[in-house]
Amino acid sequence: MSKLLNDDKWVWVIIQDPGVNEKLLGQYDEKNEISFIPVFLDKESAECGKQKLTLNTSTHEIQAIYYEDLVKQVVDKKFMLFILNSEGKVLEQINP
Repeated sequence: MSKLLNDDKWVWVIIQDPGVNEKLLGQYDEKNEISFIPVFLDKESAECGKQKLTLNTSTHEIQAIYYEDLVKQVVDKKFMLFILNSEGKVLEQINP
């Protein structure tokens, strides 16, 4: 459950290899041993924040998704959701 978001709120995520093999961009925090999906509250923050992330492939696309749909996609994959600002600072950590 998020303090910043409700289920029908649009959020912005980064998609690796958009098109045929697309998947959500995940990150790994080695210090805390946590796998997470970076989530942004607006597209502009995602554009800026993307520069602070580890990108595994050369093709990425920022896409909007309903928060509720995002939670459904990651709930079984043991990823946390980190809501980030444009500088990559964590605003909230969510364990779906």
